[in-house]
Amino acid sequence: MAAAYGLYTHIQSNKRRSIGLLIGLFFLIYVLVFAGALAGEALARDAPLDFLVRAAWRDLIVALPWATAGSALWVAIAYFFHQSLIDAVTGGREVTRAEEPRLYNLLENLCISRGITMPKLKVIEGSELNAFATGLNERQYSITVTSGLINALNDAEIEAVLGHELTHIRNGDVRMLVVAVVIAGVISFFGELVFRLFFQSGIGWRGGSRSSSSGSDKKGGAGAAILIALALVALCWVLSIVVRFALSRQREYLADSGSVELTKNPDAMITALRKIEGRGELPGANSAVMEMCIDNPREGFSNLFDTHPSVDKRVAALVQFAGGHDPGPLALPAPDDVAPPDDGSPSGEKPAGGPWGADPNRPNEPDAGQNPGQNTGQIPGPLGGLPGGYQGGPWGPTRPN
Repeated sequence: MAAAYGLYTHIQSNKRRSIGLLIGLFFLIYVLVFAGALAGEALARDAPLDFLVRAAWRDLIVALPWATAGSALWVAIAYFFHQSLIDAVTGGREVTRAEEPRLYNLLENLCISRGITMPKLKVIEGSELNAFATGLNERQYSITVTSGLINALNDAEIEAVLGHELTHIRNGDVRMLVVAVVIAGVISFFGELVFRLFFQSGIGWRGGSRSSSSGSDKKGGAGAAILIALALVALCWVLSIVVRFALSRQREYLADSGSVELTKNPDAMITALRKIEGRGELPGANSAVMEMCIDNPREGFSNLFDTHPSVDKRVAALVQFAGGHDPGPLALPAPDDVAPPDDGSPSGEKPAGGPWGADPNRPNEPDAGQNPGQNTGQIPGPLGGLPGGYQGGPWGPTRPN
């Protein structure tokens, strides 16, 4: 598999696409303004179609400065506040090295190895397994992961996921996705305004509140104008969807390969994808956020509008071109299915610590009433004892009997 990192042509292509998307944004806004003006003229008066079209053009010229200013304001809001909006939707919070030393160190090591400016690190509390990157420049770039992913993946797999997201940042995919989301948001907003104008004002028109003094040809002109306006709105809406979903799916293959280049571990990327597969649905996240994730379990009509290739296809590419090994779909044990260690602890009590060792917040001295001399000096671990009488277990230390 060709390495994604350093693919100059891909990075430059994404930059050109971002500029093209911004230009397309303003073009689609102008089309929507014209459609709104045409519908408004048709609802305001009975006139031939050509007269209504000329009137709509005049309205468009008058509204151009306002439409341009409104679109620019929308882009500015997205530029400065898109991350805050995403965090509000997903519940992501920024973490420091002291809060997440394991995750922070893995990301820092990857950035140091390639001389990359380290993005902000954020965590979403939840059992879902997913991650995504956001930002429009180096000061804004951030990588967000779920706590479920942190708990379910080992260090090598988390490193592969972080490498995947870093590649998205490096290749400019993140910037392009944010711009595409901005375009879709503007189109949806203005399209809704036009439809509200039509349905709210058109009820009276259809109900006969307007006089029928004009001839049938004039009425036909107004009806045709409204149909054209609605067709233009629908066209813009479809084009906004195409802009979002026509973003090359190759970006996911490139990010996978970029992760392999960073970590030199294709098997870690494969097992990470297998564990994440079908478990990444973020509650409350809209489709725009899910498009940015490492895996989007939401599917479109006959996969036509899927934003991500299937995990099977991505894994097959890693096996074929990176020499990885596919273990097949992986089942994660539910927390309730994990049996507690047979150390006499009460049934259902969760062992202290976790899969990465002892709980750093637990004191090493014995409980009250225990012999202070019970420090066995044994090496902590799944099969060994712990100082203070704590016993080892498959998930970490537990309280003594």
